Amino acid sequence: MKERIILGIDPGTIVMGYGILRVEGNRPRMEAMGILQLDKYEDHYLRLRKIFERVLSLIDEYHPDELAIEAPFFGKNVQSMLKLGRAQGVAMAAALERDIPIFEYAPLKIKMAITGNGNAAKEQVAGMLQRILNIPPAFMLPQLDATDGLAAAVCHYLQSNNPVSEKKYTGWKDYVARNPGKVK
Repeated sequence: MKERIILGIDPGTIVMGYGILRVEGNRPRMEAMGILQLDKYEDHYLRLRKIFERVLSLIDEYHPDELAIEAPFFGKNVQSMLKLGRAQGVAMAAALERDIPIFEYAPLKIKMAITGNGNAAKEQVAGMLQRILNIPPAFMLPQLDATDGLAAAVCHYLQSNNPVSEKKYTGWKDYVARNPGKVK
C-alpha cells in the first residue's frame, strides 16, 4: 500500500494546532506537530491571513494527501463561534487552493476515536496519542492545540480504515455544489 500523509488542523484565532501524520502501509507515525501562535497580532484579519499562509506552507512542505480538520461546535458565545468558523474557513481555503481533499470531524468524534470517550480531556487525548504513536516525551508540546491537530489526523486515519467518512471536498466547485446555503 502506498504512503499517505494527513495534515490535521485544530483551528483557532488565538492558537492554531497542527499535526502531520505519515501512514506507511497500515502504520501511522507522527511526522510533525506544532502551533501557530496568533495572539501577538491585534488585527483579526491579519490572524486569518497568517492561518492561510501557515497552512499553505505546511502543505507545500509536507505534501499531504488529505486535510482533516476539527469542525466548529455549537457554543453559547456567537462571536467566538464566528471567529472559529473563519479560522476553519481560511484553513480549508488553503487546502482547496492546493486541491487537497478535506474531511471535517466534530470534536466529540475525534475524542471518541482517540480515547473511546467523547468527553475526554485534552490531556487524555494527548496521552493516548503519545501511546498510540510512540511519541517520545521530548516531542510532546505543552500546548495541547498541537496534539488536538494531530488527533484530527489520527481520527481521519482511523475513520478512513473503517470507511464511513465525513464530508469530503475535492475542490471549490464541489464545496459550492454541496453547500449552496454557505456560499453566495
